[in-house]
Amino acid sequence: MPQHANLLIRNVQLIDGTGAAPYSGDLAVRGERIVALGDLSAWSADTCIEGDGRCLSPGFIDVHTHDDINVIRTPEMLPKLTQGVTTVVVGNCGISAAPVRLPGDDVPDPMNLLGRVEDFRYPAFSTYAESVDLARPSINVAALIGHTALRANFMDRFDRPASADEIQRMRIALRQALADGAIGLSSGLAYINARQAPEAEMRTLVEEVGAAGGIYATHLRDEFAGLLDAMDEAVATARHGDAPLVISHLKCAGVGNWGTAPLALEKLEQAARNHACHCDCYPYTAGSSTLDLGQVTDEIEIFITWSDQHPEMARQPLQAIADAWNVSLLEAARRLQPAGAVYHNMAEEDMRRILKHPLSMVGSDGLPNDPHPHPRLWGTFPRVIGHFCRDQRLFTLSEAIHKMTGLSASSFGLGDRGELRVGAYADLTLFDFDNVQDRATFDEPIAAARGIELVVVNGAVAYQHGRLVQRAGRLLKRTAKSSHSLPNTKEHA
Repeated sequence: MPQHANLLIRNVQLIDGTGAAPYSGDLAVRGERIVALGDLSAWSADTCIEGDGRCLSPGFIDVHTHDDINVIRTPEMLPKLTQGVTTVVVGNCGISAAPVRLPGDDVPDPMNLLGRVEDFRYPAFSTYAESVDLARPSINVAALIGHTALRANFMDRFDRPASADEIQRMRIALRQALADGAIGLSSGLAYINARQAPEAEMRTLVEEVGAAGGIYATHLRDEFAGLLDAMDEAVATARHGDAPLVISHLKCAGVGNWGTAPLALEKLEQAARNHACHCDCYPYTAGSSTLDLGQVTDEIEIFITWSDQHPEMARQPLQAIADAWNVSLLEAARRLQPAGAVYHNMAEEDMRRILKHPLSMVGSDGLPNDPHPHPRLWGTFPRVIGHFCRDQRLFTLSEAIHKMTGLSASSFGLGDRGELRVGAYADLTLFDFDNVQDRATFDEPIAAARGIELVVVNGAVAYQHGRLVQRAGRLLKRTAKSSHSLPNTKEHA
């Protein structure tokens, strides 16, 4: 009997997100779900799209973003949709839009990366969830709760550990947010407003995460000389709370720390043998965040992207600003704060090792509110496919897609996402492998990628022929436990 679908994509190379080899075929969608794959030549459809041999994969999942407020304020989400991203994980690095009640007129660093004080209007996670669904962004949203955000609710100052009462109040707020669908907790222990939190403070909160079946993602306390010790702390905290661990943007930062990637990855592998541990990575050797006096050095280039005190000095190297003012780098940085910066502080070989590793997922860490953003905001996923997979042959295409889809969905507990299979949600990306190219650069960072032909979100065509078609995303509440399975850490041949 002839079968009918709402959407039929014919003649494509199907890359299913599991790491399996691509195969030729068609894919059918009915409603929000995939209903058939293979030879569907006898099928009819309301909408039929000819793939012409291009690659069809699950929609990419950006596991490390700071899009918390932007999915509401700018629901078109073109920086992500144009890359083939269909789901973002927000609330990373200890900073989240909810649950937040700011006691004053200032937004604590680095929460100011998300927005101004008037943007933090979600005192409960349920309020945030409702606002996301009302905005109907073009992509799906899964949310972590930020540890620094919790601190901002209940502490009068950040330069100390939280008291027992404050920890208990944070714990209750976290428990409610997890019950309302948040997928876990994040921390940013390297930042000034969280670094005084001792391991005991984190362990107590992560207990709530483990009990709810959520995930713990952490921007380590130290990504420089103390990297390996900071990894030990993160693993111990996650084990204590029985929560899967993701180390955010694993890197070996600082010239003196270059070459440490093999040791860091060995430590990650050891931890993963008896506890679910992964990391995410972006495919660049520069990071971007607020301007941190502790990272000011003449050993690397530091590029200032914005400054509240001296906006006229933005978009140039810190060294040039210091020279113009005839002051030291540190004094120039003090005068510019609060400010944003791009730090060219990583070695290419370290980054490649981490990106290639089977425990590593892809996350952009893009900052959408930066007026001169790091190019990772617009270019991360096409760069992984085009530059590192096709041109550099760092991994196979199936491995690259797995890092951006199936591995991400299972690690973050995103049920029925990240794979091409019957019954899975139809989040899909059609791309031209031969021509995929990231076009965003450090000089011109706002540029859509080439080669992303079609993006489908929850069964609806969201992006086609270089333009937004419709917005069909939603908040993805935690329904499945994040993966507690122990991954295969063996290097691919």
